[in-house]
Amino acid sequence: MSSLLWAVVLLPAAIGAVLALVGHRLDKAAAPAAVVTAAAGLVLAVTAAVLHPSAGAPLVVAGGLDLAVDPLGALMLVTSASAVLLIVIFAAGDVQEHRARFFGLLLIFSAAAATTATATALPGLLLAWELMGACSFALIGFPWRQARTVGSGTTAFLVTRTGDLGLYLAAAAAVAGAPGLALADLPAAHEPWRSVAAAGVLAAAIGKSAQLPASFWLSRAMDGPSPVSALLHSATMVALGTFLLLRTTDLLAATSWASATAAWVGVVTAVVLGAVALAQRDLKQLLAASTASQLGYVVLAAGIGSVSGGAVQLVAHAATKALLFLAAGAWLSLLGTKQLSALRGAGRRWPVVGVCAAVGLASLAGLPPLSLWAAKDGVLAAAREVSPALYVAGLLGAALAAAYTAKALAVLLGPEPRITTSPTTREDEDRTGTGDHGSAAAHRTSDAGGVVGLQRVPLVVLAAAAAVLGALVLPPVAQRLRGALDGADAPPATPSVGELVLSGVVALVVVGVVTATQLRRSSPTTSSVPSSSSSSSSSTAAGPGARWRQGRLRTWLQDWLGLEAAAHALVVRPVVGLATVLARWDDRGLDRGVSAVAAAATSTARGAARFDDRRVDGAVRSVAAAARAAGRLARRSQSGQLHRYYAAAAVVLLLAAVLLALAPSA
Repeated sequence: MSSLLWAVVLLPAAIGAVLALVGHRLDKAAAPAAVVTAAAGLVLAVTAAVLHPSAGAPLVVAGGLDLAVDPLGALMLVTSASAVLLIVIFAAGDVQEHRARFFGLLLIFSAAAATTATATALPGLLLAWELMGACSFALIGFPWRQARTVGSGTTAFLVTRTGDLGLYLAAAAAVAGAPGLALADLPAAHEPWRSVAAAGVLAAAIGKSAQLPASFWLSRAMDGPSPVSALLHSATMVALGTFLLLRTTDLLAATSWASATAAWVGVVTAVVLGAVALAQRDLKQLLAASTASQLGYVVLAAGIGSVSGGAVQLVAHAATKALLFLAAGAWLSLLGTKQLSALRGAGRRWPVVGVCAAVGLASLAGLPPLSLWAAKDGVLAAAREVSPALYVAGLLGAALAAAYTAKALAVLLGPEPRITTSPTTREDEDRTGTGDHGSAAAHRTSDAGGVVGLQRVPLVVLAAAAAVLGALVLPPVAQRLRGALDGADAPPATPSVGELVLSGVVALVVVGVVTATQLRRSSPTTSSVPSSSSSSSSSTAAGPGARWRQGRLRTWLQDWLGLEAAAHALVVRPVVGLATVLARWDDRGLDRGVSAVAAAATSTARGAARFDDRRVDGAVRSVAAAARAAGRLARRSQSGQLHRYYAAAAVVLLLAAVLLALAPSA
């Protein structure tokens, strides 16, 4: 059984490593190899989900690489493997350069995700967590010739890496105060180590899942290829941040503060990032903000202890967001733009992509009977049992989701605009960054080919999943999930009929109002960018002060609350400034001290060398000269003439007689 789980992890890792290391020589075979490997990985993942194997290997003294497939891990493992297969199939027709390196990194990334989903102890989790972060850096910055994308990958890596330090803090707390490094042992740690471990897990999960205040890295990650965005946002890196909180709900509940903190971080992120998504003019930026917002409900579920509710939201969101990012990637390839103003009518021009994207957007809006309608209500039902304030805030986030989704729906499925060359249109294109990729570009490519057949398959499958996965919240499936995933004290995650009707009505009303407003503003009988004039006239009626405040608020929201600028001001610049000061002190202080010590040592050595040459060597030479002189004198007495020996003996006897005579008598 353990070999099955090792195969789930090691098969994509090995094939991915070969592709990434060999490089362009395997470009032609990379896509087929990746598809076959991902398909085999899905089969192995489903088998593991049924058989629940476990495996282990020594890694460090305090713990090893321990893996196991429990019900929550099985759900995440199958979801991740399914998303990887569909995204790899789409990328096979989308990515044309450096394919071996791209698909190799993608498979290694999926292996790290599988390890994270099945790790039961901190050493294995840390290994997979770090590998996942490194692969995300390489994949986001995959177009390495573009400085912007490399910088975005670096930003994503550094922000998530800062949060990752929390897992090391949790490991240190486990060593100090827990009976072991297993995740299940952390709730039994002694205080204050239990709180330290909970804080570390929260920091790592918030960083990876792009919750406030670490959300801005998700905006920069949109500079990477669209298949990478789909993979990050659906069932791997960002989703696994929230999965870690679902895995450690017992640890959060064992403290007096961590559960409430997680719940409020999640619901505040759902509301605030929903407002950020509503203000976006870039489709991928809108989807990115919606990812942080929607995953806020999973964090909320972890905070209130509803593992089953959070897991269903996670799975439904994975299918919906993978679908939408792949559709955005298809339009980016076809039209060369992500700007909403340039995508008017794009859903009509390519019906397969348009219909699938419409299903995904309707699900994201919470329209019944699609998946996120029921999934989100499952989390809200559990929140209502814990705190009415959490329920109301979550419902507000759902209304915002309906609003920003309706905005995208109206643009993508609305009528195509007429081409005008008015100064207002050009000014708007320059301001939104549309430029030559605006409406004119859309019309220039109206005769271009559509999405290839291979790429349609993932879109259709994901659209079907986005439509039906909400059934996981409804009885009797919900009861089985709750029995397998939740504890005895967990709040019920099955919404009542009234709650389902309320959220559905709210979503329908908001979608209807926003869609009607957007379609009226984008009517082709006015101009290509009528929204500018409409908003201008309404703002003028409200007065210059209100217009200025609205503009500032809109810019602030479009800039993701200025979080990146705040991070640079509060963290990056102080750290760089401190590093600069320390570097100067190192150059002027430490280096000078080291140089002075070295100079003193050199001077001392030279003095010692002179003393050795002039004194020690001179003394040695004097002793040697005296020895040679004594030797010469001694050789003179050895002449071989007997009369000299007799004379010498007589002198010795004479001296002896004198000594005897002078010696005092006894």
